[in-house]
Amino acid sequence: LLKIKACLGWNVTNTSCDVDVSAFLLNANGKVLGDSWFVFYGQEQSPDKSTFFFIDSGAGREIISVDLQKLNTQVQKIVFVLTINEALEKHLNFSMVKDAYIRIIDQDSNQELASFQMDEYYSNVTSMMIGELYKHNNIWKFHAIGNGVARDLAGLCGLYGVSVI
Repeated sequence: LLKIKACLGWNVTNTSCDVDVSAFLLNANGKVLGDSWFVFYGQEQSPDKSTFFFIDSGAGREIISVDLQKLNTQVQKIVFVLTINEALEKHLNFSMVKDAYIRIIDQDSNQELASFQMDEYYSNVTSMMIGELYKHNNIWKFHAIGNGVARDLAGLCGLYGVSVI
């Protein structure tokens, strides 16, 4: 496995919900290698140019592509996150989201390697760690998470060691 695409999608029951995708590239201690090791719409590539954010305008969903050969060897885990923009300010939450999913695709063959669709949505959740790639015995594996927290994107940045001004 050399290159993957994490394709993320969802629907909303409240049109005020603007859901965003982010990827945190973490070391063995569960922290980013530095502030630029967080990929999202405002920072579309990692410093090593292994990981890119883009929008699939045809499907209307967001994708994080990862070239595992270019990935910095200190990165041991990539966490894929869904957040609701301005959720705290606008009193939005994941009970207003449905059909959220992540699909891991082999970029070369376009074959689906893994997928996870959430089936539980809570009103006390504003961000969702939906899945992660992690390295185990030098092999990349996928773990479906579906773990929600009551933090906005800035709160998640703090959790993973990204400094937010």
